[in-house]
Amino acid sequence: MKAVLSNWLASDVGYSFRTSPVAMAAAAVAFVCIFCSLFANWVAPHNPFDLTTLELSDAHLPPGWMPQGHAKYPLGTDEQGRDILSALMFGARISLVVSLVSVALSVLAGVALGLVAGFFGGWIDSFLMRLCDVMLSFPAILIALLIAGVGRALFPDAHTSVAFGVLILAIALTGWVQYARTVRGSTLVERQKEYVQAARVTGVAPLRIMTRHVLPNVLGPVFVLATIQIATAIIIEATLSFLGVGVPPTSPSLGTLIGQGNSYLLSGEWWIALFPGLMLILIALSVNLLGDWLRDALNPRLR
Repeated sequence: MKAVLSNWLASDVGYSFRTSPVAMAAAAVAFVCIFCSLFANWVAPHNPFDLTTLELSDAHLPPGWMPQGHAKYPLGTDEQGRDILSALMFGARISLVVSLVSVALSVLAGVALGLVAGFFGGWIDSFLMRLCDVMLSFPAILIALLIAGVGRALFPDAHTSVAFGVLILAIALTGWVQYARTVRGSTLVERQKEYVQAARVTGVAPLRIMTRHVLPNVLGPVFVLATIQIATAIIIEATLSFLGVGVPPTSPSLGTLIGQGNSYLLSGEWWIALFPGLMLILIALSVNLLGDWLRDALNPRLR
């Protein structure tokens, strides 16, 4: 593991990372947020979703540095007496899991369809690209709202796992188009090169040519796009949860926490909505900055 890390740091991409303060700072912030989210059961000072540990007498406490605050709750508490800091860790974990799974599904669908469209061309290419045009003509959040709303209408008493599945599907169906168009464009270039023509002449099956020869050469832009899309997926999930069509209230994400705190802004209890919003901004901004760095690092024209 140490040798792999040393080799990576010695590579062109590793050198670009070591010489970019913005990339290093963004990676540090993203690592802290992801670590605290994934290991919230051990890192969080409280379990905000364990009803047996909640104390209603501690509800609406301000952050610990304020006169009426308590050191036990560094970022204050909400209307149920839940620790805001712990709720951020558990809520961010839900947002990250939903966004990562939805982006993974978008990558699988988009790369497969883009590879087929670019390699075979003809009516397949025309049909898939017109489908992409239709998807791009609607705002992503509108499509996600439609799918999430239809899913909730079809399964009104669905289990939590089904609700998560509908939300992941809604986000995934709004993101596959970018991967399909990117991979299709790269495949159109790669299929004209000599190594692909040689493979065709020697009788290699088209599926093997696509997966073994063309696919590895078109994945560079996909990695960059996937990194940036993670931040977009987090924001879409937060928006849906804020509007009440996202994750179930029993498993609140950052969007749900922001929505719950929004009703207390005018009452002066600003911390209930402010800190979940800042957490969302930190995660999205750090991931976006990493995506921008990766795009520049993998661009041979900028070396």
